[in-house]
Amino acid sequence: MRRTKEICRLAAAGLTGRAIARSLGVSNSTVGDAITRLKAAELTWESAEALSESELERRLYRERGHTAPDPRVPDWGHVRTELGFKHVTLQLAWCEYRAEHPDGFGYSWFCAHYRAWLPTADPVMRQTHKYGEKLFVDWAGDTVPLIDADTGEITEAHLFLAVLGASNYLYLEAFRDEKAPAFLTGHVNAFAYMHGVPALLVPDNLKTGVTHTDRYAPDINTDYADLATHYKTAIMPARVKKPRDKAKVESGVRHAYRSILAPLRHRTFFSLSELNEAISDLLEEVNDRPFQKMSGSRRSVFLEHEAPLLRPLPEHPYRYREHRSAKVGIDYHVEVAAHRYSVPYHLIGSRVEVFIDERTTEVYHKGERVALHVRSHVRGGFSTTPEHMPSTHRAHAEWTPERMEKWAAQTGPACAAFAARIMESRPHPEIGFRSCMGLMNLGRKYGDGRLEAACERALASGANRYQSVKSILEKGLDTVPLPAPPKPPPVPDHDNLRGPDYYV
Repeated sequence: MRRTKEICRLAAAGLTGRAIARSLGVSNSTVGDAITRLKAAELTWESAEALSESELERRLYRERGHTAPDPRVPDWGHVRTELGFKHVTLQLAWCEYRAEHPDGFGYSWFCAHYRAWLPTADPVMRQTHKYGEKLFVDWAGDTVPLIDADTGEITEAHLFLAVLGASNYLYLEAFRDEKAPAFLTGHVNAFAYMHGVPALLVPDNLKTGVTHTDRYAPDINTDYADLATHYKTAIMPARVKKPRDKAKVESGVRHAYRSILAPLRHRTFFSLSELNEAISDLLEEVNDRPFQKMSGSRRSVFLEHEAPLLRPLPEHPYRYREHRSAKVGIDYHVEVAAHRYSVPYHLIGSRVEVFIDERTTEVYHKGERVALHVRSHVRGGFSTTPEHMPSTHRAHAEWTPERMEKWAAQTGPACAAFAARIMESRPHPEIGFRSCMGLMNLGRKYGDGRLEAACERALASGANRYQSVKSILEKGLDTVPLPAPPKPPPVPDHDNLRGPDYYV
């Protein structure tokens, strides 16, 4: 998967090709090829953003296929690993290489390129961070006890830490656990505290950030990647067992222990808000404390050099959404938490991505949103949008008792009463829908006035079938006045009967 659109976005944001490759887990050549094709197609990020992923792929790659790296180039890391075994020499490694690639490079080329690659394999250098470039994030190892004032139960609060690479500007917040909602909320609050967003996020390889660790292509957690897209930043996890990659955050943890947790060691906290209020006060002191070996403080360097280079915050902060993958059923609905939500019917059988929060349920297919529903907690219920249905299903779904009664009432009270009688006389109202539709057609053929008169005669005769009204209209009986109701028999004159004059 090329992820061309994301490569274009990060390139437009000013990231180098190597940084983009590490963030997205693709090769440098893939990044370079995508950028070259974008320029050749004379597309800017603004014009590429308006295109779907498939359309952008078609625009960029329709001329020629993707160029793969030369398969004859050896994996130098594998070569170095093999050379670590006893009695293995460069000549033996080259012989094994030529056995696998008979058309491969010669021995002199093999030795020269390996020796040129070797110094770059594991360089040791002091890292110099650019202003506004990297924010290092991690969980501190130590926890803070919280005591429930009612039960006396003790739980542990976990500390989220974020440090800007150039100014060492620090952010610290306590959470009840280290799960994804807390991890993502920590980022959102850190960005708000710093009033901006860095170009890169450098987390450790924790599960809430990285689902699969790999030296070359780590898999970023979907929710974490969603947050990075929302804030228009990129994620570049620290390499496994490479402490120098996260030296900044390790240093920040030490400062948090010594300057924040140590002064609070004798205090007892009964709520998370009480703990975070105490942390906030000491955090301001730490960021204002002067450096020992250079002028200024974390805050002064941040405000002078780093804050102006941070990217602006989006209009709305990121909102955590639970992510699930689902397959569209034959009824063009996907099931989430025992409730079914509709998607366009042409996606039947497709895999879609579902994002849910407390208010909404969003469904995406190939990066494009195809459905938006209000979140429902009714187990076994359905949320169906008429536009998602085939035309035949949509017409049938519009046949409801309410719609039938509303139409019949527009014709007249007799028609409304007869339609209600039809549906009441059936085992289920839907069975009478077709008969009511027949009444609609009779109204269009004979007029509402005649239909109302025919329904009145049918009601008087006790009929409850559409065919009765049709027969009345066909025979013109609707124009014949209804017979007068029979008069009651006269009351006989008798001494025991009291007339109306008795009560005067």
